[in-house]
Amino acid sequence: LADSGARILFTADGGKRHGKLIEIKKDADDAANQVKGLEKVVVLKYCGNPVTWKSDRDLWFHEAVADHSPLSTRVDLSAEHPAMYLYTSGTTGKPKGTVHTHGGALFQIAKEVGFGFDAKPGDVFFWLTDIGWMMGPWEMIGCTFWGATMVIFEGAPNYPSPAKLWQVVERHKITTLGISPTAIRVLKAAGDQWLEKHDLSSLRYLGSTGEPWDYESYMWFFEKVGGSRCPVINISGGTEIVGCFLMPLPAMSLKACSLGGPGLGMDVDVFDDTGKSLTNAIGHLVCKKPAPSMTRGFLNDRKRYLETYFEKFPGVWYHGDWAKVDEDGFWFLFGRSDDTIKVAGKRVGPAEVEAALMEHPQVAESAVIGVPHPVKGEALICFVVLNANSPDSEELIKEIETVVVKNLGAVFRPEKICVVPALPKTRSGKIVRGAIKRKYLGEAIVDTSSIENPASLELISSR
Repeated sequence: LADSGARILFTADGGKRHGKLIEIKKDADDAANQVKGLEKVVVLKYCGNPVTWKSDRDLWFHEAVADHSPLSTRVDLSAEHPAMYLYTSGTTGKPKGTVHTHGGALFQIAKEVGFGFDAKPGDVFFWLTDIGWMMGPWEMIGCTFWGATMVIFEGAPNYPSPAKLWQVVERHKITTLGISPTAIRVLKAAGDQWLEKHDLSSLRYLGSTGEPWDYESYMWFFEKVGGSRCPVINISGGTEIVGCFLMPLPAMSLKACSLGGPGLGMDVDVFDDTGKSLTNAIGHLVCKKPAPSMTRGFLNDRKRYLETYFEKFPGVWYHGDWAKVDEDGFWFLFGRSDDTIKVAGKRVGPAEVEAALMEHPQVAESAVIGVPHPVKGEALICFVVLNANSPDSEELIKEIETVVVKNLGAVFRPEKICVVPALPKTRSGKIVRGAIKRKYLGEAIVDTSSIENPASLELISSR
């Protein structure tokens, strides 16, 4: 609010998640009281819970619009006029405010929702996400451009039961369902019986983003949720471009866990450390030519923007993801390059180790970090959530360890495997590995506001 010079803040009295009241107005007040220049706080009466009120500042939404026409007044702005400030996660540092323009965001998102997901009038689009993450405005802009219906969901996909998401799909006859791999792992662990009771035949397309897939979860999504007939449009880009570097098209052949190839018009490549293009080897995901939706910079911090994306390969956008193009031209991602772990001189990404952990049938979710080691440089610390009713025993830990060694080799034997009841995630379902590592090492975490279940971090720090 302070960075943007905001004059009006829109909020609600409250919201609900996991059956509990979330006092949104209270959080809004805490922020508003610290921001000079904020003139009004407009509040939607939604839950009816009591709220504190500043009569010279606060307005109820229904009262503010009561005397106004429901028809909006058109405002003409240039294509380069700022439309949104989207913030990246601040769990490991000061959040970065990315600046997006009307023309750039609209062009990129309309292209992706229209050609990547075949959106059109009559379609019902539902992406399980968070309005604070880029996929919220991405969905809203894309659906309204193409005239598709959009479902907005409040709460968690597995509350009050793991059937919740499937009930929503059946009730609203969803045609496109988007979700994160982590959320699918949680629902898969709950068992097939929760979705088998519901009619999911309305689905035409499945979408995913946020992190790499493991094979078992991907195939469960494709076969059980999509009935082996809906393509998985696995996309990847970022808040910084409010769109996709990689995106398959519905008519393409696909390999499991693949992202297909470059999005329409996107000049992306895989570089080694020297800036040489790679094929069939893991390297750095880069973009060699501009795209309309690329952020115009970080709000009030141009130096940090240039250092983040253009310092490693001058004149080329360095995105910070590990990528690979296989012999058939299919693209795969392997997690963030800044998460890379180097054990005894050999590099491995958390996603590779997590995929190996998921090979064990009792593992429902996993997160891996690298910590300093006096001999090996870094060692692997693994956190796993077990399936319901799975015993937490030394024998099981040994079994899981053996699976990792079998898949990756003895050099990547985990130093420690910790069983935890839950992993800290954002509300959009992304596991916050940076926060896990900082907590494990006893380092300060700058901001936990993006973490849905911050209490889960305390369990990690105590181990």
